[in-house]
Amino acid sequence: MNEDIIKGKWKQLKGEAKKQWGKLTDDDIDYIDGQYEKLEGRLQERYGYSKEEARKEINSWQQ
Repeated sequence: MNEDIIKGKWKQLKGEAKKQWGKLTDDDIDYIDGQYEKLEGRLQERYGYSKEEARKEINSWQQ
């Protein structure tokens, strides 16, 4: 799954994202709106991940 797929399927994926990362609020999910960079940034903010760690988390989740 790549960035375009996340954007295109965000309505379907946002519930799964919230399950995966419970610290994301509904406002975070609405803000992200399927944008990879915003998801990455919120994971860094909420979980204290480095940029690389956030990318690894997202890539792992996508599979």
